[in-house]
Amino acid sequence: MYLFPPDPAANLLPCDGTVHYLGRVLGIAEAWKFHDALLEKVPWKQDEAIIFGRRVVTAREVAWYGDASFRYTYSGTTKEALPWNEELRALKELVEQRTATSFNSCLLNLYHDGSEGMAWHSDDEKSLGRHATIASLSLGAERKFCLKHKRRPASVSMLLEHGSLLVMKDATQTNWLHSIPKSKRILEPRINLTFRTMTGV
Repeated sequence: MYLFPPDPAANLLPCDGTVHYLGRVLGIAEAWKFHDALLEKVPWKQDEAIIFGRRVVTAREVAWYGDASFRYTYSGTTKEALPWNEELRALKELVEQRTATSFNSCLLNLYHDGSEGMAWHSDDEKSLGRHATIASLSLGAERKFCLKHKRRPASVSMLLEHGSLLVMKDATQTNWLHSIPKSKRILEPRINLTFRTMTGV
């Protein structure tokens, strides 16, 4: 919890990008309702990646949705988007209203507990275009979110609350890496929805 509400206009990065933390955009009860519905309705599947030529299957599970059957390739694997369900369409509209940005797709991540995290990476695939805006909605367990500059000794970290929204835009993906570190203390699941815009489709 934060003693004072976050300033959604404040840029959390010191240079070379823009990250805004809007705090909670959903009430607690409403956020749990969406969390439980997505946990049940989404056809979650373990993620796959090709690392140094070897296929790796993660404990973390994912799902890929979009306005059309967009194909999204990252970490050497390709996914085809599913059509929006009722809950995702409602959350997409909320995120678009709060960010004044249109999105046509969403990658969902399910972390079952703190033993699952996300390694350092950038969402800089060519299909997302240059200087992409990515809106990250968190449901469930609060998790630490970290950013570090690719070339400078600069880093930022924050706690992503249940029902909160974080927005990365401008040159963030070009200049910064981000991650979700593992934590043995966290025993509950977290669902992360990253709304994005596929270009050239």
